[in-house]
Amino acid sequence: MIVCRSSAEIDKLRTVNQLVARILAELRRMVVPGATTMEIDATAEALVRDAGAEPAFKGYHGYPATVCASVNEQVVHGIPSDRRLVEGDVLSLDMGAKLNGFFGDCAVTIPVGRVAADAEALLTVTQEALSRGIDAVKPGARVSDIGAAVQQHVEAHGFSVVREFVGHGIGTSLHEEPQIANYGPGGRGPRLSEGMVLAIEPMVNAGGAGVKVLNDGWTAVTRDGRLSAHFEHTVVVTGEGCEILTRLQADPAQVPQAVAVSERRW
Repeated sequence: MIVCRSSAEIDKLRTVNQLVARILAELRRMVVPGATTMEIDATAEALVRDAGAEPAFKGYHGYPATVCASVNEQVVHGIPSDRRLVEGDVLSLDMGAKLNGFFGDCAVTIPVGRVAADAEALLTVTQEALSRGIDAVKPGARVSDIGAAVQQHVEAHGFSVVREFVGHGIGTSLHEEPQIANYGPGGRGPRLSEGMVLAIEPMVNAGGAGVKVLNDGWTAVTRDGRLSAHFEHTVVVTGEGCEILTRLQADPAQVPQAVAVSERRW
């Protein structure tokens, strides 16, 4: 069942998603050569709990950490470890939180220092594809219009869309209906209605679309060993289109100063 949320529920979803966005902005500052993903995860958990919230991922189907930290060829669900980041890596951070009974979810891929031109292009196109998918969200549109917009942009630039993992509805559960594929023809699936809340999250590979899951049961990697990128926003369908709940608000009181003073592409 797809739920359309009330204005009071959307207020709660806005609050928790802003919390996730602010924490990811703080974690971004830690993504430097020499840092470990385990250190980033520990900071994330502390920030979530200090805000009176709970990590959404930790313990979910047995997942052991607060963030998914996926490096280079790791597509999603990378488990934080003592691996040290090096110049030229790309790190995908996916994080969720639960506050007042509602969930927030957001992801970003961050360059570690200076990265190669092909890595930079992958990150740019993936973020643009997310924007194209979000642009397709409006009352009366079909769910598959989102994935069609993502796939068209990605493949036009010579990259591949991951098929095995999809976006989803979100609210009082981390994963709700509908599922939102990042590929396929438009004009199919349920119609979007005002109040629906969606987590849209393209995962894009520099090479082929194929992925496999490692023996840890979680970490998905590209089959060809090439880079992958992952960006995600949670949005609510409005009368005119949608509101991005995980876009940091401009109010300086709600945005860490180091983030508010500059726009970042990633």
